[in-house]
Amino acid sequence: MGPGFFASPPGGTYTLRRVRAPACLIEGAPGATDRHGIADFDLHVAGGLIDGIAPAGSADAASGPDLDHSLVLPGLIDCHTHLDKGHIWPRTPNPTGDVPGAVAATMADRTKFWNAADVRARMEFGLATAYAKGAVAIRTHLDSLAPQASISFPVFKAVRDEWASRIAMQVSSIAPPDIFLTDEGRALADIVADANGNLGCGSRMTGVPNDPVPPEFDAAITRLFELATERGLDVDLHVDESTDPAARALIRIAQAAVRVGFKGNILCGHCSSLTLQTVEFIRATIDACRDAGIDIVSLPPVNMYLQDRVPGRTPRWRGVTVLHEMKAAGLRVAVAGDNCRDPFYAYGDHDMLETFANAVKILHLDHPPGDWIASAFTTPAAIMKLPGFGMLKRGATADFIVLKARTYSEMLARHQFDRVVIRNGRQIDTTLPDYRQLDPIVGW
Repeated sequence: MGPGFFASPPGGTYTLRRVRAPACLIEGAPGATDRHGIADFDLHVAGGLIDGIAPAGSADAASGPDLDHSLVLPGLIDCHTHLDKGHIWPRTPNPTGDVPGAVAATMADRTKFWNAADVRARMEFGLATAYAKGAVAIRTHLDSLAPQASISFPVFKAVRDEWASRIAMQVSSIAPPDIFLTDEGRALADIVADANGNLGCGSRMTGVPNDPVPPEFDAAITRLFELATERGLDVDLHVDESTDPAARALIRIAQAAVRVGFKGNILCGHCSSLTLQTVEFIRATIDACRDAGIDIVSLPPVNMYLQDRVPGRTPRWRGVTVLHEMKAAGLRVAVAGDNCRDPFYAYGDHDMLETFANAVKILHLDHPPGDWIASAFTTPAAIMKLPGFGMLKRGATADFIVLKARTYSEMLARHQFDRVVIRNGRQIDTTLPDYRQLDPIVGW
């Protein structure tokens, strides 16, 4: 059953006595919390559901194990990944480690290798890894320039159906924004709609200068919102993933959304270059995002890996966006995993718990920790419109992870390799898939 530090009781009906969780992740948190907002409780499971959350010590000793203040967290949610790119690093690495190198390497690999069988094998390897870590929901972007969209979206739909009982999967397109000024953009919108996906693109135009943001960008984003509205789609964008202070697309996206009266959800990822702007421009951009109802997802490990990379020079900044200021202004903000073992990020293991731990250190989501952990649980669940996910609450499916760690300090200091993953009230095998399974397609 993997290396878990305890085994869940057999039979599917039991109580985990004296466990803990951040109160912001518990519906109707029982009793008092400690100085970090963590509450102690007894967690009762029956029939594959969380059947009750009671004050710690209220359950009978015969009802289940005493876990001595171990942390219990909801199932993990990753609202921004790239499962179609995953694990191609062994056959096509990024020689420079920066964004141009990543784009070139990915394009070369996609052109040569990305048939349906290749995409599916790597996608399912990523899902198997995430499942063993405790993931319950994932949103993946798919490279969508023709002809790749017609290959990858059918693969995604087949995999989504096969994995439906294990991981709730969502999909977003990614392509240059100018595609939506062409017939290819309309065709892509139809493909996305057929997959019940989110219409997405990057913020960098092809074929025209991007400094300053060109008027063609406004036309392209406006058209994207129109196509999404016609099909009842939400929007999911890669924005200003750059060290260039002239990358100022985020405010234009927010203004366009207000101008066209877009009613769907808008999620903007990265937004890295905003940290390089003046305080006044940052404030104006955040206000515009609030007016447009834009949600933000930061990808800290990947942005820190890619941004400000210059050979022989220590990086000067972290590449992440102004998440503290956005949250303080009332925006919904999340963190997510992004790439895994591909030219955009040489590392990663589809583990949102590790992603959150890295985000805490990179973005200083601590001292005090407050409710920042919601950015990896309840907030992405809300952004993805997944009721019942990201929270511990009575009546919800008993999908959660149990850690030996008792505090934020213990959880963030040591990799939680011995976590116990509970799905539908029962402990699952957390053995990770062997990288050797990928040898036939990516080599070694």
